Amino acid sequence: MAKKKSSKKFSAQRQMEKQVKKAAKKNPVVFIVVLLVVVIALGVAGYFLYRQYENETAHSSSSSEPDSSVVTSSEGDFTPISFHFIEQDVPNSGDVIFVQAGDNDILIDGGAKPSVAQTVIRYLDENHLVTDGKLEYVVATHAHQDHLAGLYGVVDKNEPSGRNGLLYHYEVGTIIDFSYYNTSSFCHLNDWTSESEEFIAARTNKDVTSVYESYLKAREYAVSKGATHYLAKDLSHKGNNWKTTLGKGVEMELLYQFFYDHTREEVKALDPSYSPSRFSDQNDCSVSLLFSQGSHHFLLTGDSEEYAEASLVKFNHLPKCDLFKAGHHGSYTASGDALLDEIDPDLIVCCACAGNTEYASNLSHTFPAQEAIDRFAKHTDRVYVTTLGNPDDPSDKVTHSPMNGNVVVLYDGKGKENVTFSHNDLKLKDTIWFQKNRKCPSAWAA
Repeated sequence: MAKKKSSKKFSAQRQMEKQVKKAAKKNPVVFIVVLLVVVIALGVAGYFLYRQYENETAHSSSSSEPDSSVVTSSEGDFTPISFHFIEQDVPNSGDVIFVQAGDNDILIDGGAKPSVAQTVIRYLDENHLVTDGKLEYVVATHAHQDHLAGLYGVVDKNEPSGRNGLLYHYEVGTIIDFSYYNTSSFCHLNDWTSESEEFIAARTNKDVTSVYESYLKAREYAVSKGATHYLAKDLSHKGNNWKTTLGKGVEMELLYQFFYDHTREEVKALDPSYSPSRFSDQNDCSVSLLFSQGSHHFLLTGDSEEYAEASLVKFNHLPKCDLFKAGHHGSYTASGDALLDEIDPDLIVCCACAGNTEYASNLSHTFPAQEAIDRFAKHTDRVYVTTLGNPDDPSDKVTHSPMNGNVVVLYDGKGKENVTFSHNDLKLKDTIWFQKNRKCPSAWAA
């Protein structure tokens, strides 16, 4: 189509040239006038043909990556961005984080238990979030229940899909998740379907959990309804991170680290000093995201342990961060000095049930751990925790209540920070639980 239109343009140009030559012979003044008209006409025609060619080219081009052209405007210098660390109302540590920037609604992980799905839906409804019923992005950081459970939810015969999980409840634009399903004895690229022969064989051999199978089915459902799915390794590569614009001056970046495109064995070969995570190798596969609003930066690293964090530092230009989600719920194996010294956070939010012994028999290693707190204290005393276990009986794994509750961190169009809490605004160091169960770092004692 474009070639035919171009040939017509050149034919018209030749006819105009003949008219100009005849006019020049008869009258020089007329020649000048005609020449000006011709130049203007050719310029206008060329402009519109070029714009049409651009539009046709853009329409016909395709990309294997998510759309990075979503841009919204706002008053002021930037689109506001808010981070909602949702208190899950269960006696467990887990992540469920909602991010909103302009028209972009982003869910990162789904919470510790399947019942959390309804808690999240209620929170989003009551706060008039996701009003169009669509999540532009869902990110599943890694394959542990405390991050996936709410994504698949519980069986519910009243739901058309048969389940009430977040991937069933909302329309989803793009799903980004971990590259590998990785345990101490088994590793597989996270590209299975729940009905593939390889997956069924792995399930029979008990190499995969029912949690992972439930997540795969939820992901497949979302894809069947129009969602696009990418593994972290499909998008971010060493020296080339995927970014998308969320609004005026606001970006989301998928940070690269070794565990996106290397198995545990391959990482050992690359770096002999590597030792597996002390909790689980799933953690090191965590998807890490850097959000930016102008000169303000916000880092979320899932449950990445110290080695994965060192990989983030090595392969990315990490800026000073206004906000950091504590790595692995404030575990002693995460939020290492290598990362914290690089990002020097001003504010830290820990998605955890403080003091609950679900994951640690050593009381000093319950979330948030003493070692992590000591490292936090070198940078900031603005540390907040969503949930509180039983402060008087660590063996009680059932009792729970909000500590700070829902923590919402908003940066307005001028980049001004506003932090709100659904329960109280006490810093961790000022809570009764901390004073009873942790030693105060010298940096916080001053």
